[in-house]
Amino acid sequence: MTDPTSAEPTGPGPEWRGVERALLPLRRLVLLGWLLPLAVALGVLLALTAGPVWALFALLPLVPAGWGWGALARNWRSWRYAERADDLLISHGVLWRETTVVPYGRMQLVEVTSGPLERRYGLASLQLHTAAATTDATIPGLGPAEAERLRDRLTELGEARSAGL
Repeated sequence: MTDPTSAEPTGPGPEWRGVERALLPLRRLVLLGWLLPLAVALGVLLALTAGPVWALFALLPLVPAGWGWGALARNWRSWRYAERADDLLISHGVLWRETTVVPYGRMQLVEVTSGPLERRYGLASLQLHTAAATTDATIPGLGPAEAERLRDRLTELGEARSAGL
């Protein structure tokens, strides 16, 4: 049982697992990879067209970068998942908490993906596809071994649960 106002489970219930810490620096790198070049390009453009004083407005993209730095940490802490007897729970979100329940018998495809940046940080993502598109779910920031273990386990449980249909 979990307290809906708390991000942490209370009392007996599913064992919640968080995602890897490496997801946080990866997402921060992506944030800075977008906003720093934008600030530099804006600064050069303003300096050439309006003068050096106006180039100070190029610092404006750094405001969302500063806010995003902390927001990404809170978002990273919110990601968690739990395996139960009949379904998988995935929970995330800071302001709006979202909990997705994916029954094992409804899973059609379980994918493990890892892009170039994810591989560099030793991460993988697990994506679950079901018959209903609205219940598709993703768990980012897993270690490759955990992602493969989870994929194999979910595939095995999905086959066992759907055999009676």
